[in-house]
Amino acid sequence: MPSQKSIPAATVAVSPKRQRGRDRVDAILRAAATLFVEQGYHAVTMTEVAARSSTAIGSLYRFFPTKEALAGALLDGYSAHLTEALDAIVTRAATLSSGEIAAALIGLVRSLRHERSAVLPLVDVQKDSVALRQALRDGMRDRLATIVARGSLARSERSEPQSIVVLHLLKMAWALQHADPAMQSSLEQEVQALLALYLEKAGAERAASCRSGPPVKQVR
Repeated sequence: MPSQKSIPAATVAVSPKRQRGRDRVDAILRAAATLFVEQGYHAVTMTEVAARSSTAIGSLYRFFPTKEALAGALLDGYSAHLTEALDAIVTRAATLSSGEIAAALIGLVRSLRHERSAVLPLVDVQKDSVALRQALRDGMRDRLATIVARGSLARSERSEPQSIVVLHLLKMAWALQHADPAMQSSLEQEVQALLALYLEKAGAERAASCRSGPPVKQVR
């Protein structure tokens, strides 16, 4: 296998058009995510990614001309998965109880926990890391505010601070990956119970606010 230094830095990435190419890109991304978790971003070489994913080094550079591009693709994938999962809850929020919304949010945490732990450290290696973090945070807060408002785009003045509280509860749940494995499930249930109680409280306040008829913040 040739050294990664022998590959021209100017190689242009090519988006796969065939399923075989898409499968190869998926294998590369999975291998890179695993290596980044095991060794840290800076310690991993493109040669190692190629070997772990059973990909020719030339093919790797054709899809991802730099390690930064590879990290960026992982970030884009995580952002898309997070957005899709939150939007799925948004579409059902009006029909769900507080407990069901809490369960859906904790389910989201479980499904994305491994991917999040692999990908979030990669934000710092991007040139626009501050903007990327802000975009991820804003996207979550916006959707969580809609979820707290039970799917309504007409939010109360408290929707934004409530979304921040919910976001921090989710961060607490994500952090449980470092907890004693024997305790993790029980701890998740406790966070889910806290979420359900808070969402119930927010819903009651919203219902009381609607009855009294205060102005609401209309989201465009």
